[in-house]
Amino acid sequence: MSSSPPVRTGWTLLLASIGAFVTSLDVVVVSTALPTLRADLHASLPGLEWTINAYNLAFASLMLTGAALGDRFGRRRMYVVGLGVFAAGSAACALSTSVGTLIAARIFQGAGAAVVLPLTLALISDAFPVEKRGAAIGIWGGITGLGVAAGPIVGGAITEGVSWQWIFWINVPVGIVALVLSRLLLRESHGPRPQLDLAGLFLGAFALLALTWAPARAPSVGWGSSEVVGAALIGVVAMVAFLMWERRAPYPMLPLGYFRRRAFSTANAVVFFQQVSLIGSLFMIAQLFQTGLGYGPLSAGLRILVWTAMPMLVAPIAGALADRVGNRPFMLFGLLLQGAGLIWLAAVTEEGVGYGSLVFPLIVAGTGTAMCFPTVANAVVGAVPIEDSGVAAGTNNALREVGGVFGVAILAAVFSANGDYTSPAHFISGFKAAEVVAAAVALAGTVAAVLAPAKQKAPAAREELVLR
Repeated sequence: MSSSPPVRTGWTLLLASIGAFVTSLDVVVVSTALPTLRADLHASLPGLEWTINAYNLAFASLMLTGAALGDRFGRRRMYVVGLGVFAAGSAACALSTSVGTLIAARIFQGAGAAVVLPLTLALISDAFPVEKRGAAIGIWGGITGLGVAAGPIVGGAITEGVSWQWIFWINVPVGIVALVLSRLLLRESHGPRPQLDLAGLFLGAFALLALTWAPARAPSVGWGSSEVVGAALIGVVAMVAFLMWERRAPYPMLPLGYFRRRAFSTANAVVFFQQVSLIGSLFMIAQLFQTGLGYGPLSAGLRILVWTAMPMLVAPIAGALADRVGNRPFMLFGLLLQGAGLIWLAAVTEEGVGYGSLVFPLIVAGTGTAMCFPTVANAVVGAVPIEDSGVAAGTNNALREVGGVFGVAILAAVFSANGDYTSPAHFISGFKAAEVVAAAVALAGTVAAVLAPAKQKAPAAREELVLR
């Protein structure tokens, strides 16, 4: 008889949401601290990019690994381990005395997050019946959105009121408390694979690392450099090898048959395009309010809140309604609103522009983002058998983080080609060009959203979906 505690849906949702909150918070928490980091650590633009990209790089490349470890060794057990690694990485970030050590610590922190985040959805999917899962994931999406919303303002408030190091120190007690409560209160569950797909773990992590390394390095060494082109080619070759192996592996970590389901494949495409646009825009907008418009870190964080708080308000509603009308309308209109809001923002931004002119474009873009957050997650998890919810969440979150890395790299490159930091006017010139590209990427994602099924069917048995 299992010694695991019984299902406690309320505690499961709370503790899983804490993990989603802190890992999402740290994707963006340094955004309003970037000018301070540039001054205190004498960081260059590439160094600033890496304080974000190092976390996202580890996050993206190890996401499938984190999900697979949870399936094999226990989702509760690995969730606890992931929280411990994340808290330790946060402490290392706080103790950093140079941009190089901060980047290294962010990699360690991202590795812990890569275990935590996919398991949050797996834990929720295991605890909630299918008819209540959309609403639960909507709440999860809202709290994840709160992490995004709180990131700039928390980073700005702490940077201005205390010091940038406390951006990371705050994670340590939260991580420890969540770790202890998760160990005591969550039910243990496993995936269907009796052994780890070690070759798949290595090939998948290596492929994602190379594919994210290329755009992360491109702003520094050039998109046509041998390093970037070589990394991209290596990543493609490794990904092909990974897919070929997964077709013949006795216990594949990623059953390729899932990509034959439109709900699974289209939702993963949607999240990639959305995150390219969203995280790239966040990198630029956080700097706009300080470098371009002259606000302090806290003032910048407060003004960005009208954009980043929308998921907290809209995502729970979208998640609950998606159970009735399907995920496609929310994904489609979400991307349309995100793209329209960013185009509007680019159009009205100019030197000396008043904040009132920026509020409504930010609200429109944020509402669109909020509509996508829970419905993409619901579509992906709902497309696979319940025992593979961790794999589905890991795949989706890996693509999300890869998209974030591409977003920062692409928008930084567009900014550098059209502007610089020498004056507010030059900065705004580069910012406007970058946001037009961000809007175009979001609108391109609507193609995938249109192709999504109107209503999802119950997933077939796992054995029917695995391609060999």
